[in-house]
Amino acid sequence: MYKQEGSKVAIIGAGAVGSTTAFAIAMQQLCSELVLIDVNKEKAMGEALDISHGLPFLGDMYIHAGDYTDIKDCDTIIVTAGIPRKPGETRLDLAKKNVTLAHRITDSIMEYYNKGVILVVSNPCDLVTYKITEWSGLPSNKIIGSGTNLDTARFRVLISRELGVDVRNVHGYIMGEHGETQFPLWSHTHVAGTPVDEYAAAVGIPFGDDVKAEIAAKTKSSGAEIIKLKGATFNGIAVSAATLLSSILNDEHTVRTVATKLNGEYGISGVTLNVPALIGVNGVDKIIDMKLTDEELKLLKASEANIREAIASVEGM
Repeated sequence: MYKQEGSKVAIIGAGAVGSTTAFAIAMQQLCSELVLIDVNKEKAMGEALDISHGLPFLGDMYIHAGDYTDIKDCDTIIVTAGIPRKPGETRLDLAKKNVTLAHRITDSIMEYYNKGVILVVSNPCDLVTYKITEWSGLPSNKIIGSGTNLDTARFRVLISRELGVDVRNVHGYIMGEHGETQFPLWSHTHVAGTPVDEYAAAVGIPFGDDVKAEIAAKTKSSGAEIIKLKGATFNGIAVSAATLLSSILNDEHTVRTVATKLNGEYGISGVTLNVPALIGVNGVDKIIDMKLTDEELKLLKASEANIREAIASVEGM
């Protein structure tokens, strides 16, 4: 893949997600300089050093630990820092903690920011993306939440396994909230250019509402299942973030489902939701206002209500 010469990327947070994202970026040689920033400077230094020792097998990059002064001249800033949920802690309590952390991070970024796209991976992704857009004062297209980009990938994998077809021939989207009210856009799900129902019928594989419901449920619960099995998720989200970074740095104009602030699309304004969007060097080049069925629009409105409730819960923070 073409590597944009002179591109600089910062990752804020050198924990499991941040360090694995750094590794995915190095494996694909996506930038020339990669900076890891973490409150635990020794951890950031160790991760950078560890990855740099693999560079002779990959190619030349400058990977190092740094601080917020290194934000200057970054083409993309990836925010992965977050506080893990403790036993007995409510989602709202955790959201408030991570929103407070995200506010401090945003203030530190903007002190040295002079260009680039901010890619938010930290959870709750939709809420944090909304608040960083608000606090930064940047145009909303410059702030992207990774959101349902990974959920969309999980959705495509499940369909490919059900139908026995290469996942690269499966296209579809998970929209709405990166959470409980997310939903698949079945009206725009295709296999090799053919609507998924028609493809399934053509190859003689049952693909009724029960199968669709199971795929949607497994897509939604995939993250929780992985956490139950191994304690955390970080490989899939790291590749998802690296893919979004490639779309940005290489100005690919790729359609991805990301969290972005809507401005009238789908009849919704002033809230961050996950929708298909054209991604390039300026961030969100265009939100794709797809034609939804009445049921899909109803589900999107339910996601809107959920996100608005979350925003209201942290008002003033």
